[in-house]
Amino acid sequence: MWADEAALDEATRRLDDWEASIASRAARAKELSSQVQAMRGTATSPDQTIQVTVDSSGLLVGLRLDERTRQLSAAHTARQILETTRAAHADLLSRITEATAGILGPEDPTAAALVESYRRRLDPDRGAPDARR
Repeated sequence: MWADEAALDEATRRLDDWEASIASRAARAKELSSQVQAMRGTATSPDQTIQVTVDSSGLLVGLRLDERTRQLSAAHTARQILETTRAAHADLLSRITEATAGILGPEDPTAAALVESYRRRLDPDRGAPDARR
């Protein structure tokens, strides 16, 4: 009878551990989600004439143009805006990567999948092989 009770106790302990593990992962996922939703990526052009801010989805939410941009060609300003937006995306990706590793752990497969998902959206040239075609 001791063997059966010991096996039952061990099974109960394992179930309790499993349940605690799931609850812990859910709490960390909720914390990460909250942090990521509040994140912004920001970058400034090398000549300091353009500043871009993107939200957690990578969408443009802020654009500041210095008065000096009036002296530059529209084509130059457009290129600078695109380049600075890419830099803001890189800043956001860096922040997401850091938060994900800090909360879920750098070796966590879910963390790696999440970061890769953001990488594909924010940096299609590096994230997905078929995006380079």
